[in-house]
This record gives sequence, structure tokens and C-alpha cells, in this order.
Amino acid sequence: MTKHVGSCLCSTVRFEVHGDFDSFYLCHCEYCQKDTGSAHAANLFSQSAKLTWLAGVDAVTSFTLPGTRHNKSFCRSCGSALPSIQLTDLLVVPAGCLDTEVSMSPTAHIFTSSRAVWDAAIGDVPEFEGLPE
Repeated sequence: MTKHVGSCLCSTVRFEVHGDFDSFYLCHCEYCQKDTGSAHAANLFSQSAKLTWLAGVDAVTSFTLPGTRHNKSFCRSCGSALPSIQLTDLLVVPAGCLDTEVSMSPTAHIFTSSRAVWDAAIGDVPEFEGLPE
């Protein structure tokens, strides 16, 4: 069985996920753009993996946008995105909160009709290994 370990930015919250991910979506919807402050969210989904909180569960809070199914769990200390159980038994894990390597490639880009205008030019932007001087 696959085990992933993750945490928030301030390390208050730590968790493990036991099991495999079914899909890995890069979501370009307007809600995910607002949640992340970026072009898209990168979330792993599983209907069978189990989430275990190791520390800081009292610092985990969630927000559901009224009138939608859009939900986000996060650390109330540092604001980092954290795993959540959505719908009935769907575990959603933000890929960036994992401390272990994610071996699967993204399954698909979703909600591309909402893609940020500036996202289309990302492939042509210069790259730096660190902060440019």
C-alpha cells in the first residue's frame, strides 16, 4: 500500500495518506484560481485512500462556498491548503502539501473554459532555478 506524508507550511498540521490516488487534476475554474492565487489548483483524488491526521487537526478548518460544492480545507495558522473529504467518500489532496514525491503525472486540465488569460503564455516565459537577480 502506498503511503504519502504531508504537512502545512508552518508544520503545525501533519498527516498521512494510505492508498493510491485515482486521478490528478489541474483545475482552472474561477474558484480554484481564487483559492490558490494562481492559474490553477493541483489536486489528487482518491475514493479508497485513507487520511490520518498526525498533528494539528485542531488547526484544520474548512470553507465551502455557499451554493456550490467547492470546498477548501486549510491550516488556520499559515493558510496552507490541506486534504479534505468531499462529497461522500472522495479524498481530495492538494499536491503541493505532500512532503513525499508524487509519482503520477496529471490526468488532465479541467475547467479550461475558465483558464486565466495569462496562463496561455506560460510555456514561453524564461525560467530561473532561483530568484532572478
